[in-house]
Formats: sequence, structure tokens, C-alpha cells
Amino acid sequence: MEITEKTIPLEDKDFLYFIGYNDQLLQIIENRFHTLITLRGSNLILKGNPNEIKSIEAIFKELGYVHRRSGTISENDIETILEIIDGPNAKTNLPEKGSKVDEMIVYHSVKGPIKTKGRKQVEYIQKIAENDIVFAIGPAGTGKTFLAVAMALAELKRGSVEKIILSRPAVETGESLGFLPGDLKEKLDPYLKPLTDALFYMLPPEKLKNYTEKNVIEIIPLAYMRGRTLNNAFVILDEAQNATIMQMKMFLTRMGNNSKVVVTGDITQIDLDKPEESGLINANKLLQNIEGIAFVYFDERDVVRHKLVAKIIKAYQTEAENKMNHRSKNQNTEST
Repeated sequence: MEITEKTIPLEDKDFLYFIGYNDQLLQIIENRFHTLITLRGSNLILKGNPNEIKSIEAIFKELGYVHRRSGTISENDIETILEIIDGPNAKTNLPEKGSKVDEMIVYHSVKGPIKTKGRKQVEYIQKIAENDIVFAIGPAGTGKTFLAVAMALAELKRGSVEKIILSRPAVETGESLGFLPGDLKEKLDPYLKPLTDALFYMLPPEKLKNYTEKNVIEIIPLAYMRGRTLNNAFVILDEAQNATIMQMKMFLTRMGNNSKVVVTGDITQIDLDKPEESGLINANKLLQNIEGIAFVYFDERDVVRHKLVAKIIKAYQTEAENKMNHRSKNQNTEST
């Protein structure tokens, strides 16, 4: 995708003063686009897609006119101008429930559109749109986390949420964590890297840095969720099979007003000392049939990585099933 930079001089000093001391104004506009917007002196620096830059330039021209006319700008003014100039680009057209669409665009990333691959992924996106909490359970390579991040960025861009929170349980960060080099952030980075990889793919580095510095995007370990209430947020818990039952309860009860939660995991890859204490397995039993909570189940047929990945997953699943059947036969023999 072509990236360009454009400098727009702001000659109206009153308007310059207004937007300089109203960072929320820039944030509302920036959430709608991928383009990085920076105010430097009396210039507005735009770095991003040329078509977006044209739209943003037109938006600021209209905002300047509104400010000269009334002496101020309200959020309603901003939303009205955004809808007039960029309205069609701000909407995700979800296929109707039950439709047989295999592909839809979830988010326009810096590297091009993020699209679904197959009906199971379409179902996944539909359920995220229609429910406040969605559990996505299945093997690696099915797009569970990647699509959840894309959907979160789409919601942020539309202004439906104010922030994105990405989290994972760091099951190996007990006593061994202290022996790793670096500060706490450096110690935790390896556990959170799969989440940052998705963000780096979808956002320009400057914009991702801007979002993280302003806490619009937070990437934190699950343990750091305790005591928080997450309002107006899109929250993703990845690798949830490694959260304990108490951790899962703690996480789900952090949910505040106007928030969405997506929980992803693979119940065949539990790293806990006691797999039966997995919060994902418990939630899968406990939270079925609750309105507003949906479950999506992926299997090896839904893997979108290299074609061999699905065969590898199937081979390991078959071995695990054979071992379980063998144990069961031995137990039955002993009991007789």
C-alpha cells in the first residue's frame, strides 16, 4: 500500500490554538483512519494512504469553516463532517446471518484489506458483531486471534470503542520469571509477542507507537487485569486455555459498559499443571445458552496456514484420541 506524507499549514491561529489544546478532536478523526496525524508548530503532518489524506484534508477544511463561524467545534460537528466526507468507508458491511458468503473485508490494514477465509471465519465475525462476549475455540492457524485484532481495530476506527486491550496468561512467569534478563516489560514481551505481531501487520509503526503511548492500545498480562473495570473497550484474551478458572472469572467480570470481549484458545494445548483447572474448559461448560455470549468452534478443516498444518494437527489429535481409548480399555480391564 502506498504511503505518502503531506504538510498542511494552518493559517487560522484561533483554529490552531483550539485543536492544539483539544487532543480529543484529533483522536476522534485519527480513530477513523489509518493515517498518522501530527500537529507540529502551525502545520498538520499527515502520513498514510493518499486517498485518506485527501479525505482528512477536506475534513479539516470543513472544521476550520465551522470554527470560524461559531468559535468552537463540538463532537457532533466532527461526527457530522466525518459521515458526510468519509461515511461509506467507516462501515463494515456484514453479510446477513445464515448467508453463504465465504469472504468479507473485516479491516483495511496498512498492508491491504484483512479478509475472512471461509464460512467459519464469517460466522466468527458475525458473532463478534452481534454479541458482547465471544469464545473462539480451536487449533492454531485458524485466524482466531488475528481476526479478533482486526475486528477490534475496525471498532476503534468507527469510534464504537475508545480503546483496545490485548491480554494473555503468562503461565511460565512464576518463579522462573525472575531469572530472565531485563525489566518486567522485557521479561513479558516474549509472551505477548503474538499479539504485537498482529498489530504490526495491520498498523503503521508510527500509529501503533502513538496508540500505545496514549494507552489507546494496551498489551498486558492477564494478572494485571485484577481490580480494573473496562468501559468502552474491545478486550481480547488470547491463549485462554492457560487461564485458571479463577483467572477466567476475574477477567470476565472486568467487563464494563459498552465493551466487547473476545476469548480465544485451544483446549488441546493446555500448559497448566492441572489441565482440568483450565478456565476455558470451565467456561465452555458453564456459560452456554446465556444471551449475549456466543461460542465458535474451529477444527483442522478451518486452518488457513500452510496446507500441511491441518494434517499435522489431525495426526496429533488422532494420537491423543488413541491414547485416551487405550487408557479407557486398560481401566475397564482392571475393574473387571
